[in-house]
Amino acid sequence: MKKIRKAIIPAAGLGTRFLPETKAVPKEMLPVVDTPTIQLIVEEAKASGITDILIIIGRNKRNIEDHFDSNPELEANLARKHKDKMLKAVQETNGMNIYFIRQNHPDGLGDAVSTAKSFVGDEPFVIMLGDDIAKADEPLTKQLINCYEATGESTLAVMRVPHEDTAKYGVIAPTKEIKPGLYDVDSFVEKPDPKDAPSDLAIIGRYLLTPNIFDILADTKPGKGGEIQLTDAIDTLNKTHKVYAHELVGSRYDTGNKFGWLKTNIEYGLEHPEVKADLREYIKQLGQKLTEEDQK
Repeated sequence: MKKIRKAIIPAAGLGTRFLPETKAVPKEMLPVVDTPTIQLIVEEAKASGITDILIIIGRNKRNIEDHFDSNPELEANLARKHKDKMLKAVQETNGMNIYFIRQNHPDGLGDAVSTAKSFVGDEPFVIMLGDDIAKADEPLTKQLINCYEATGESTLAVMRVPHEDTAKYGVIAPTKEIKPGLYDVDSFVEKPDPKDAPSDLAIIGRYLLTPNIFDILADTKPGKGGEIQLTDAIDTLNKTHKVYAHELVGSRYDTGNKFGWLKTNIEYGLEHPEVKADLREYIKQLGQKLTEEDQK
C-alpha cells in the first residue's frame, strides 16, 4: 500500500462572497485572527504526514505564492531581535514541498482537481478545500489516512448538518455503518433538494482519493451549475472502486461565507493567548449591552 504524501488545495475561486476585499486579496489569505486560512490548511497537512502540496491558483493569486515563499530578511530581523515566537510563526510551514499551478478557465471543483493529474501520478492523494478548517485532537486529514490504511479505498470526510442545509453540500446515501463513524455508501448526490436528500451526512472539504478518479473526471459531463462536479465523478468511481465516508471527529469551521468567517475568528480568538482575555470581556460587555437594548 502506497503512503499518502501528496495533497491538493484548490484555491482558484474568485471569492465573490467577500467582495470588495477579494478584488485584490485571495479569500484563502483572509486571516483567522492572525493566520491566513490557507496556512491553517497547510499546517493540518503537515501534521498529517503530507510532504508535497499542489496549490491550484487563478489570476490575482500571487499573494499565496509570496506567502509560502521564504523571507530571509524578515527571518533574520526576527532572529536578531530574539522574537522567537514570531520567527516560529513565519517558519511554521517550512520543510513542505509546495508547488503551484494555474487553472486558466475555472469550471468547477472537478475541473480544478483534473489539473493535478501529473502531480499525483499513480499515488493516492488528499484534496483539502481552503474554505474548511477542521479542529480535532487528530487532524481530519490524518483521520482519513487512517481509514485508507485500514481499507485501501478512497474515503471522504462527512458531518451531520441540519436537513434544510443539505442543498448546500454533496450528500451521501449510506447503506450501513461498518464501524462507528465509517460508512459504506450507495451513492453521492451533489446539492440535493432537501426533500430528495438521502441523509443528513454532508461531504465536507477533505477527500482521500485513488488516482482512478482522473480518468473518470476526464469523462464527467457538467452537472449542477453547469460545472464539472467532483461529487459526480466520485459517485461514478464508487460503482467500480469502493468509496467510504468517515464522519468527522472534531469541529468544522466554514470560512467561505461572511458569517462563518466571523464565527471562526471569534472562536479561535477565544483560544488565542494574546487576545482571549480581552475578547472574552468584550463579548460579555457586548452581550449585556444587547440584552439591555432588547429590554427597552
